[in-house]
Amino acid sequence: MTRAMPARSLMLLNASPRLPLIAALAVRFAATVTTWEQRRRTRVNLSRLDDHLLADVGLTRGQARHEAHRRFWQL
Repeated sequence: MTRAMPARSLMLLNASPRLPLIAALAVRFAATVTTWEQRRRTRVNLSRLDDHLLADVGLTRGQARHEAHRRFWQL
């Protein structure tokens, strides 16, 4: 498992005025991939929740299924 940098750290690196263009692009790419991975994991875990837990978060089984089937790059 890879160790992800917190989004706050990535934002600080990206905001640095002395950061070369290629480094800024790399930081932005890493932040995007981290966001995509978090969405993927969240949606996989959502698909595994039982009806009782879904009711606790205010979702129906259909809503959870719809969200879980979305692609990682979709908001």
